[in-house]
Amino acid sequence: MYPVSEAFLQAVQENTRKYYWTGKITTKVGVEYPLGYEDIVKGSGYITAQCCGSTEIELGTVHAAEMGITLFSQIDRYTLEDAKVELSYHLRIADGSFEKVPMGIFVVSEANRTAHCLELKAYDYMLRFEKNFNGFETVGNAYAFLALCCKACDVELAHTQAEIEAMPNGAEMLSIYPENDIETYRDVLYFVAQVLGGFFCINREGKLELRKYGSTPVMEIQSRHRFTSKAVKGITRTLAWR
Repeated sequence: MYPVSEAFLQAVQENTRKYYWTGKITTKVGVEYPLGYEDIVKGSGYITAQCCGSTEIELGTVHAAEMGITLFSQIDRYTLEDAKVELSYHLRIADGSFEKVPMGIFVVSEANRTAHCLELKAYDYMLRFEKNFNGFETVGNAYAFLALCCKACDVELAHTQAEIEAMPNGAEMLSIYPENDIETYRDVLYFVAQVLGGFFCINREGKLELRKYGSTPVMEIQSRHRFTSKAVKGITRTLAWR
């Protein structure tokens, strides 16, 4: 979870909120394009992230978060292949100031041009683990497997070795059977997450993080907090702006 102030927690539960979004696009060659709220087409943006499937709460899931946005921009769409998009949410709190919360780092997968706008679709770093895995004779504890995957796929691990080894089964030695259905590093993460009793995601800093389902309530969502709702299976979080 990202730490925010008590004032932010209070403001985000109010019936009306004043907020805006900012961000930055960085191309593969290092060119940066700052984004302000005036650059975003109203109602066009979303971030969708989930920790399980659509039918049940699962262990070992490795879902990627998706981001979509439409911009008033003349940026050449062909320069945005694999560009990095960083977004931040700014919410006005009780004293009149705006508190900033980073919303994640995404990599552009599609960039389409219309007459006046640029439409982007991007995913977080989880897709980097979609690389062929060939270390079928690997033996080690959970941290060793995670370090191997992160190094091979160029993603930083959010946990230290001591943190992983302190988890249930974290110090157990693991190995891969010769006969298996592992094809990618993402498959390896799936099995390691099951062993550790959690699920993997990419956090707001772009790091691989293991999270676990909690049993302690952290917030009561009342009818006044909902402006729209629908019945769905599973757990999905969708954030929209402007």
